[in-house]
Amino acid sequence: MPSRSYTDLLHLTATPPPLARLPRVMTFPGILADAYLDEPPPFSAGPLSPCPMKERRIIVTNHLPLRSARDPISGQWSFSWDLDALAFQLRSGLPGGSSSSSSDVIHVGTLRAEIDQADQDEVAQILSHKFHCVPVFLPPDIHQKFYHGFCKHYLWPLLHYLLPFSPALQGGLRFDRHLWLAYLSANKLFADRVMQVVSPDDDFVWANDYHLLALPTFLRKRCPRIKLGFFLHSSFPSSEIFGTIPVREELLRAILNTDLLGFHTFDYARHFLSCCSRLLGLHYESKRGYIGLEYYGRTVTVKILPVGVDMGQLEAAISSPESQSKVRELMISFKDRILLLGVDDMDIFKGISLKFLAMEQLLEDNPRLRGRVVLVQIANPARSQGKDIQEVQEETNSLARRINEKYGSFGYNPIILLDGGPLPTFEKVAYYAVAECCVVNPVRDGMNLVPYEYTICRQWSPALENLPKKSVIVVSEFIGCSPSLSGAIRVNPWNVEAVSEAMNLAITMPESEKQLRHDKHYKYVSSHDVAYWARSFDQDLQRACKDHFTKRCWGIGFGLSFRVVALGPSFRKLSVEHLVSAYRKTSSRLILLDYDGTMMPQSSTDKTPSKKVIDILNDLCSDEKNVVFVVSGRGKDSLSRWFESCAKLGISAEHGYYTRWCQNSPWESCNVASDFEWKRIAEPVMRHYAEATDGSYIEHKETALVWHHQEADPDFGSCQAKELLDHLENVLANEPVVVKRGQHILEVTPQGISKGIVVKNLISTMQSRGKPPDFVLCIGDDRSDEDMFETILGSPTTEPSVPAISDVFACTVGKKPSKAKYYLDDTVDVISLLEGIAAASAQPARRSLLQVSFEGSL
Repeated sequence: MPSRSYTDLLHLTATPPPLARLPRVMTFPGILADAYLDEPPPFSAGPLSPCPMKERRIIVTNHLPLRSARDPISGQWSFSWDLDALAFQLRSGLPGGSSSSSSDVIHVGTLRAEIDQADQDEVAQILSHKFHCVPVFLPPDIHQKFYHGFCKHYLWPLLHYLLPFSPALQGGLRFDRHLWLAYLSANKLFADRVMQVVSPDDDFVWANDYHLLALPTFLRKRCPRIKLGFFLHSSFPSSEIFGTIPVREELLRAILNTDLLGFHTFDYARHFLSCCSRLLGLHYESKRGYIGLEYYGRTVTVKILPVGVDMGQLEAAISSPESQSKVRELMISFKDRILLLGVDDMDIFKGISLKFLAMEQLLEDNPRLRGRVVLVQIANPARSQGKDIQEVQEETNSLARRINEKYGSFGYNPIILLDGGPLPTFEKVAYYAVAECCVVNPVRDGMNLVPYEYTICRQWSPALENLPKKSVIVVSEFIGCSPSLSGAIRVNPWNVEAVSEAMNLAITMPESEKQLRHDKHYKYVSSHDVAYWARSFDQDLQRACKDHFTKRCWGIGFGLSFRVVALGPSFRKLSVEHLVSAYRKTSSRLILLDYDGTMMPQSSTDKTPSKKVIDILNDLCSDEKNVVFVVSGRGKDSLSRWFESCAKLGISAEHGYYTRWCQNSPWESCNVASDFEWKRIAEPVMRHYAEATDGSYIEHKETALVWHHQEADPDFGSCQAKELLDHLENVLANEPVVVKRGQHILEVTPQGISKGIVVKNLISTMQSRGKPPDFVLCIGDDRSDEDMFETILGSPTTEPSVPAISDVFACTVGKKPSKAKYYLDDTVDVISLLEGIAAASAQPARRSLLQVSFEGSL
């Protein structure tokens, strides 16, 4: 089935378009060779056939949710589902995913075992037929640099707020472009495998975690309308930390190539949105409970929902005979003792040593607890390699030995460290079931499901059979699960004394309070399990993709700067040829031009128009069939000075409060109240905010006051603008003014003033003079110009405010949602377009020269 994704917007006309697909493979010079543009890469090994008749879910993770083993004698590989893997557990919330043999859910990822190249085809076939899994085989050198290099020793520490000040610091690495290129190579290989199985018009792709941050760009470039969700399971740092990444913008733009982006907490989402604001100038809006980022006509939805646990698996594990037996054994071993439990990976962020120091402080401050309280620390094997892991292991063992020597006695060790390897599931849940308190105090962690697992196991604990259920959790405030555990004792893990006091509080807490806290946690955890999380994400992904085929899409940009522009079916670029054709056939033309952002770049410091702009405007004004107006929010004095050499140019200043038809005509003001006493109220308020907001200033116009915050801190400036808006609306409630926000401005203007009213008045005057316009060209770039577009075009619910005109060209500057029907890319395009129609208007003596100049600019 051909995809409905096209490479060229111009192909999408009223006639049936050619079925042109994007190239299947995108290459980055210097990363991978271009030799595989027309064929699968050498690691392709057995693709699954896309199924266009059914919506499937393609789950992309770094590792497939499989366990693998190789027979030492026959050399044959065997595989089974990894029931502990989140990628397997989330199937329960997806359509058709409950059955492990269902083809409705396909997994793409690497295997934890290294497969010989000679066996890769056979293994791929086995995984495809038995598990509907698609393996990604990374060459060993790329895997080493990708996973153990860029992911684990650069990106992962940085996402957890650890900056690589020194190459030796905690085993971390500074940014290395070779590792970055390996990261891109690996993400490209993931994209190759996804594209071999996806039916872009039907399937939903769900990518996961920081290993695959670049994947959305590779997929989006090959298929602009792919239905793509991404969930980041790690924390997302503040903009000050993320901004240190040399490829920060590339990563942000890659993430923005998704349709739905998921985070565990609002803090993580807030940091991401702040990065988009500060680094890319993007702003978000919240509509009906959903946060959306407008990105080149596409809305990237941001979802906030912490992942849950697999209730069925945990209940089955705690009910198993092995677990029951282990629980009885532990109850005997820890009889008359208070058991505290910690379950953490052995890495630098889990705070195990801080937990041991808190345990030491607890025993120091409370002699009565010596010999009674025991901290069992289950240390899961580290997920990465390096000096940092060795140092953590050495420090952990050293502290445990020292504390046990200091406070231990015959038959009693206050700290029991279980770090001999991965603990079987039945044994781990048995410890959960018998522990009085669970201490989870990482200094930074994306989510951490240990408190959830502990709560479920305590609910089904044989140790509490026929007894009220109770549990206490001491949890770090710096991990993702903390906000959802309203009954936990939250601590700052760096404050050893506070953690010690929290542990003591958990031990001495009344039984009734332990029960209340447990009930509150169990109610939340049981109703927000992994199936609920996956189902919610899937439903929101469908909602985010519902309008994919109502817009026209095409790609722009190179490399990781690639993005898709998605705009309405009637929205297209205004061509000079099309405009000039209509221009020459008409005899009474009205040309309306905004100034800042339209003829003058917003970033320009000197706002004086160039000689080229003046010449073009004079050429347009010299045609008796034309009425040319600059319609701007700027003051009339500035506009008069800048355009003093354009004698026939009309100017409408301050959004239309002042208007003159030519240089020799007087300024006319609108028929609105001319009492500006309200300025005496508004100006002191604005001055207060200007003084309090570094980088902001006040612009005084004859009829308006404008507070600019473009040079202020983006977040603080936006926050202050909201506060100022509320403040001014309150103090000016009884004044005949309107307070409105624009792009980096907040403006107070008299009521009844807008660019839309200007257009309506100009057309009415032309009609009264016996020259009703049969051609209108209106070009602008910001919100105030949308009023002009609506006046001449109407809206979906209203008719145009002016009589029917045969040729109307409403054009916005920049590819963005607009009421206009046309767009131009930037001010350069605007000048080129005006130069083209000026050539059509020029006197015969100059026309050939102008045409040469115009054609040269093309």
